[in-house]
Order: sequence, then structure tokens, then C-alpha cells
Amino acid sequence: MIPKDYNDFKDTLTLDEPPAQWPNGLKCLWYDAHENWDAAHNIAQDMHDNLGSWLHAYLHRKEGDAFNAGYWYRRANKPFSKLTLAEEHEQIVTFILLN
Repeated sequence: MIPKDYNDFKDTLTLDEPPAQWPNGLKCLWYDAHENWDAAHNIAQDMHDNLGSWLHAYLHRKEGDAFNAGYWYRRANKPFSKLTLAEEHEQIVTFILLN
């Protein structure tokens, strides 16, 4: 089942894996919340749309690679985020759930 909001999403973090029926963007952020950067990055890398670019940007910013993050923010048509990583994580989850 798709979470209703960010709090529902956070409640799923006790699961061993993200639900199979979830969209890739949510799975990516679930793995990110589990500190599995590689799994999250693999998903984002296979998403060839603005959301995939935004996820890619967020992950590279989290990694500390501002140059690469900047490239992906531009590809996503988004400014370089000034939010904390936790705030941006919530922002992207909420965006996915509303769209």
C-alpha cells in the first residue's frame, strides 16, 4: 500500500524491504532512509525523468559531491537545494505521494 503522507512513509522504515508495488522514487528514498546509498543511487540512475534527476541530485548532495549534485539539479529543472537533507527527503517523498 502506498503511504498517505510522510509519517506513513516513516512508519514503513521498520520493514525489511520497501513494498514491491511502490513506485521507484519511493523505493529510492526508502533505501536512502536506510543508509543504503548504493541501492538508492541504482534506482535513481535508472529513472530517466525529472524525478530521477532530482533524486540523483539529492543523493549526490548527501554524498558531498556538490558539483555532480548541481548537474543533476539542473537536469531536474530545480535550483540547488538550500534545505537540510532531512527536509529535502521529506519534500521529495511528499512530492511523490501527491503526484
